[in-house]
Formats: sequence, structure tokens, C-alpha cells
Amino acid sequence: MIKNIPYSGAYQIYDQRDQDMADRICRLIADEELAFSKRLLSGHVTASVFLINSTRDKVLLTHHAKLQIWLQLGGHCDGIKDPFYNAHKEAYEESGLTRIDPVSRQILDIDIHPIPEHKGVPAHLHYDVRYLFEADEIEPLNISDESNDLKWVPLDQLENYNDDPRLVVMRDKLDAFIAQNS
Repeated sequence: MIKNIPYSGAYQIYDQRDQDMADRICRLIADEELAFSKRLLSGHVTASVFLINSTRDKVLLTHHAKLQIWLQLGGHCDGIKDPFYNAHKEAYEESGLTRIDPVSRQILDIDIHPIPEHKGVPAHLHYDVRYLFEADEIEPLNISDESNDLKWVPLDQLENYNDDPRLVVMRDKLDAFIAQNS
């Protein structure tokens, strides 16, 4: 089943987890005028990119400076109700790459996860809308202030960097997603 997520795009529902995430983000967007702003302190929409190389066997991860873990590229929407745009912008800003292409405008995954308190900002939820993009791994990377490091990680070694199911689920959806969007 495909569900349309307001301002975000179509989302293929594969299982109950996907349905729950889709329902929760739709409720947030419908109920909260500030859903796309970090001014909504209980939680807000964010956007991220599972950025794969052109041979589709590696993903670009950032070692997040604040959270101290390896994650996909992404960030806040800053009040802009366009997660696809925000995901693309964040991928450029956090990688230094000069060419990043969407595989599809369809949503790869939605994940709602807790963010701990940091520098006076209370603990809250990120309603993360995730897209699949592609880039050339030979192009030089430029580490931003938000990262300790960037690395192209072989997909079959992803769990060696971060085995959190909230990250691994994107890799596990890849084959079906690419087949559906080719």
C-alpha cells in the first residue's frame, strides 16, 4: 500500500512499523502548525538521505559530532515544509559533494526516534523523512562542523558502524525500493 505523506511524498507501506510511522507523522503534520520547526519542542519533522554510491554497494555515513554515532546525512527542516528539498540541501551541506542525485522522490523510510537533551534543548522526537539519493564516491568529501568524519561504508558492513535497526532498515528496503522506482 502507498500512503501520501503531506508535503513529503508517497511512502510504500511494507509492514506494521511503516504504517505506525506514517500514521504518527501524518497526525503531527495535521495537528501542529509548527510541525516542520524545531520551535516545536516536543518533536518535529526532520529530513535525511540514505546516500549510496553509483554501484549501489556503499552508503555515505557521517560520524555525528553531537550524538557521537555513525548516521545518514540529514537535519532540521527549519520551518520549510519540504522534506525532500531539506534532505537534498543537508546532504550537500554535510558532505561537500557537488553532485547528488535523487534515485526517486518517493520516501524510502520514515522513522520517529528520541533525541536526548543537549545544551538546554529538552529531549524531543525527530519525525525523520528519509529519501534515497546517489553520488559518486570518487568525488572528494568535505567534513562539516556537524561531523567528526565522513565515510563510504560497504552496505554489507553497515552493522559494524551502527547496528541500530533504525539505520539498518533503510539498507534492508533498498532492493525493493530500487526495483519499484526503476
